[in-house]
Amino acid sequence: MNKKVQFTDWGLVDYQEAWDRQEKIFADTLAIKHDNRVNDTKHPTPNHLIFTEHPHVYTLGKSGHPEYLLLDEEELKAKDARFYKINRGGDITYHGPGQIVGYPILDLDNFFTDIHLYLRTLEEAIILTLADYGIQAGRYDGFTGVWLDADNDKARKICAMGVRASRWVTMHGFAFNVNADLEYFGNIIPCGIDDKDVTSMERELGRKLDMSEVKDKLKQHIADLFHMELQD
Repeated sequence: MNKKVQFTDWGLVDYQEAWDRQEKIFADTLAIKHDNRVNDTKHPTPNHLIFTEHPHVYTLGKSGHPEYLLLDEEELKAKDARFYKINRGGDITYHGPGQIVGYPILDLDNFFTDIHLYLRTLEEAIILTLADYGIQAGRYDGFTGVWLDADNDKARKICAMGVRASRWVTMHGFAFNVNADLEYFGNIIPCGIDDKDVTSMERELGRKLDMSEVKDKLKQHIADLFHMELQD
């Protein structure tokens, strides 16, 4: 099993460009697995952990509800935002500057073949990162992602998740609100949940965070939990 993981920070990248890059890495990894299976070769499959930010964009998962986007085309343009229907799980969500978007493209045969455990492990990395800043977070029963005060009527979501997997190779991932402009969430019913709030580290702490510092803490928690050997 190959525990080495190439870490890359793409910076601010257009969503379509990032999606195309992901698809290329994903397809290349699947091709290696196919060759190993068909020709009985033993080429190690690569693993990638990618962090990025996107200009304002709304994305809708393959089983999502288009009506949860509350803007028409003209209103999207006025908000300087775009909209994409994509091939991950989950419903509608928002990506924008000040949000850490994580794309782990991993061959889970190198780690563990359990999608539920994979999602719970990503959630745990976010929870531990928030704890580093004194924010107590957890899970909301029946939903993916990371929440604050999930056990009462003040529940609010700070990280959304949606993944795709084929032959245990993953893509897409999570969107973690650090300094994100939360007003953009008012234009959707986030993940189809209309009675819960969305929050960010900035809102909870009352100050802007150093994105690089948060990224460093988060990638280390992911590496530790998955027992990765990160390659920068």
